[in-house]
Amino acid sequence: MNLHNISPIALDIAREAGTLLREGYFAADAPHKTIELKSSSMDLVTQYDKAAETLIVGRLRAAFPDHRIVAEEGSNNSNDSPYLWLVDPLDGTTNFAHGFPVFAVSIALLDNGQPCLGIVYDPIRDECFAAIAGQGATLTRADGLTQTLQVSAAASLQESLLATGFPYDVQTSDWDNLAEFRAFVKRSRGVRRPGAAALDLAYVAAGRLDGYWEYKLSPWDIAAGILLVREAGGRVTSIPTGPVTLEGQIHLIASNGRLHEEMAGVLHMLNE
Repeated sequence: MNLHNISPIALDIAREAGTLLREGYFAADAPHKTIELKSSSMDLVTQYDKAAETLIVGRLRAAFPDHRIVAEEGSNNSNDSPYLWLVDPLDGTTNFAHGFPVFAVSIALLDNGQPCLGIVYDPIRDECFAAIAGQGATLTRADGLTQTLQVSAAASLQESLLATGFPYDVQTSDWDNLAEFRAFVKRSRGVRRPGAAALDLAYVAAGRLDGYWEYKLSPWDIAAGILLVREAGGRVTSIPTGPVTLEGQIHLIASNGRLHEEMAGVLHMLNE
């Protein structure tokens, strides 16, 4: 499989879906988005999630008919192929639905369960983060320039800027990440909660964040971002330090590598 031939196709698909989302975000009737609930009052889906997923899955099926596809809103194409596309057509739906401009398209290709191609596209900033396994990670900016991604050099939590998120059942579950949030606020320069896991990971890869952790993630939320961080020189593990398996609910730490053991130690302390 030639990833250099596949990557431009996937990039075009991500940008096309991003254009759809951007137009929906700025549409005159944007305050009247059709919002439906999924697992809880905090777990939303809009007509734009569904339209973007239909676009992405349709394009992928046409380009790669023998590949498997699993997407957040339920689209799937099952067979025995070792190649699996994981698609989040709109990561950050709650932000999108409320007019908060932080959301992204996330597309990843897995080869026998491991990410080999990852794309995270931010349609508001027109920033496209991309990685190929063993080939590094890049950011193509709105001005068309492309730069190589490299994680930050922060050497301790005390000098770090971190990000996290909260699970959809935060209002009802005791496992709500609030103790962890407090612990890291006390130990770092700051903790951000942008609300889009794919972008959090892309920002770790770009050195804009030094570390990120979150519980109860889905594979399509993070598959592309995991590859971005690794290819930019960072480290990604499950919590506290095990291998990441892209199945079921995933508990994740991503960092520039230098902070990883310190972050893992804090999380281990709170989850003993």
